[in-house]
Amino acid sequence: MTEHEIDVGFGAPEGAVPLRASERRPSPLPRVPNGGVATARGFTAAGVHAGFRADPQRLDLALVVSDEPCACAGVFTRNVFCSAPVRVSRAHLDSCGYGTARAVVINSGNANAATGERGLEAARASARIVAETLGCTADEVMVASTGVIGVHLPIEPFESGVSAAATSLSAAGGHDAAHAIMTTDTRPKEAAVTFAGDGIGYDGCTFAVGGMAKGSGMIMPDMATMIAVVTTDAPIMPDVLHRALVKAVGSSFNKVTVDSDTSTNDSCFLMASGAAVTADAQPFEPGGSAYELFERALITVCEDLARQMAADGEGATRLVTVRVSGAATPEDADLAARAVANSPLVKTAICGHDANWGRIAAAVGKSGATFRQEDAAIDIMGLPVCRKGLTVAFDEDEALRRFEQPEIVLDIDLGAGDAATTVWTCDFTHEYITINGDYRS
Repeated sequence: MTEHEIDVGFGAPEGAVPLRASERRPSPLPRVPNGGVATARGFTAAGVHAGFRADPQRLDLALVVSDEPCACAGVFTRNVFCSAPVRVSRAHLDSCGYGTARAVVINSGNANAATGERGLEAARASARIVAETLGCTADEVMVASTGVIGVHLPIEPFESGVSAAATSLSAAGGHDAAHAIMTTDTRPKEAAVTFAGDGIGYDGCTFAVGGMAKGSGMIMPDMATMIAVVTTDAPIMPDVLHRALVKAVGSSFNKVTVDSDTSTNDSCFLMASGAAVTADAQPFEPGGSAYELFERALITVCEDLARQMAADGEGATRLVTVRVSGAATPEDADLAARAVANSPLVKTAICGHDANWGRIAAAVGKSGATFRQEDAAIDIMGLPVCRKGLTVAFDEDEALRRFEQPEIVLDIDLGAGDAATTVWTCDFTHEYITINGDYRS
């Protein structure tokens, strides 16, 4: 028997009940059809071709603008090789992660990372160009870049592109903006939801949270991941906004992994215009009903974008959801889930529609999470395959049928406690190698 074969063993229960058979979810918030980063009132957006890319048909500059300076929060990569835009945006948020902003400008095709002082000046210059165009200060402009690392960022495309983008700004421009930030993404990633203010102190008001993200490869967050811009028209103070963003990122973008690599440019911005209420309305307070509903809406949008990123992983054919329960600690749950989600053997088995639960068990076993083998249980697509650390007989033909679904769900119960988590990833295909072997070309 090889290490990739399953040892049937003895003593596992027959007719096991699926681990998530009785799971209940809260009712979803209303989705906005075709919603995105400019759905919330007080925001406009645009995407144009500025010249960062050779193809004139490819949008490569995105601009998201608030009608007035507004609350802004950000989280950024902790990669030591962080990009110049990350450093500049951190500084614009007073190095504490929150402040006031008027706009976010993003270019694709060039990461402006590992470019030294010249790169920092290019990032600062791009902020100045946007500020001059919009009539605000440079430190009210957040900047982000995505693309090839180690190549100097030209300023000329900003000089023409920002003006063109500003002219094109509209509430319908979010879709073009989402296209403009794509690199190896095969499709734009957008989401928006609404919630009512009735009964939570804002009767008659409807609030929106919407956003866009890019990310397909070099994805395993260490704060947020990829580049994302999220907006809301709820009234929220900058420090409170940051608190909400950190929590939302922790349960969404920080739970995505495509290939276990963390980018040099990861940035996530959240802006709050307050435009859904009158100027004298009180801001949402942590602990209040309005804030709790906003937090739920924010997490919903971020999780939606995170799942879209995992589903669009480079070369992917399946979104993979890894759910770990019964862990001794939240840290153990995360260790186990990430070990499975990052395992090339698990990801290639899913690509091949192979219900080889032994690969899942091996990944969990090496993760460092504390548990006993005889307490562990595993399901693949709701099909029990392992109980008490041993094989449960299952129908291989039924497993193959379930692998035809666009989302593959793996459930692991460690039987060691009450902690749980969910991580999203994708399968590994030959196309992933093709894309990354040729990336710079």
